Amino acid sequence: MLLRLIRLSLREKLRLLVITDKRLKPSIVKSVEDALRGGATSIQLRLKDSSTREMIEVGREIRRLTRDYGALYFVDDRVDVALATDADGVQLGPDDMPISIARKLAPNLIIGSSIYSLEEAVEAEREGADFLGAGSVFPSPTKADARIIGLDGLRRVVERVKIPVVAIGGINASNAEVVLRTGVVGIAVISAVMEAEDVYKATLELRKIVDKVLGCDK
Repeated sequence: MLLRLIRLSLREKLRLLVITDKRLKPSIVKSVEDALRGGATSIQLRLKDSSTREMIEVGREIRRLTRDYGALYFVDDRVDVALATDADGVQLGPDDMPISIARKLAPNLIIGSSIYSLEEAVEAEREGADFLGAGSVFPSPTKADARIIGLDGLRRVVERVKIPVVAIGGINASNAEVVLRTGVVGIAVISAVMEAEDVYKATLELRKIVDKVLGCDK
């Protein structure tokens, strides 16, 4: 019963995951707070080419904000930074620390796995991932070399695995609804929010679409 409640809570918190991008919004903490005000249910700290010290400093601020807003806080790639900033979880890709090792080092972290094919999805679930970040659904302006799985590939992943699936890659207000109707528990966005002139309004618009398709969060 407890495990079922934990899984249900995770699904609800993955409805709208906003990922930071220093190149698009240098004021990361301010943009995160605006996204949370707009209805983001999770935040993922993504700081490419930044020092570990900077990641920890920014991460601690995000940890404080996500607690204030009742959202989850994840760290991209770095298990050490996730632990140092008391994150709820970490997002690991195929080239990052293996899920099995991350689980041993940090048994209390929620582990999300970034996958780019059905085969990777099945393997990540087998290794013990708590949820999948599946993409890229569409070409992504923040990751030009991303492999595209499309809507059909996303549906196949959702149908095959039992753990929650979050869609990522080129998702914005114009296509979010069709993505959400594939059976995913939520969407992850970067440029749709971080490239917007008004982060709060952009997040609010996406949250309205999420609630329309998935139902209002309880």
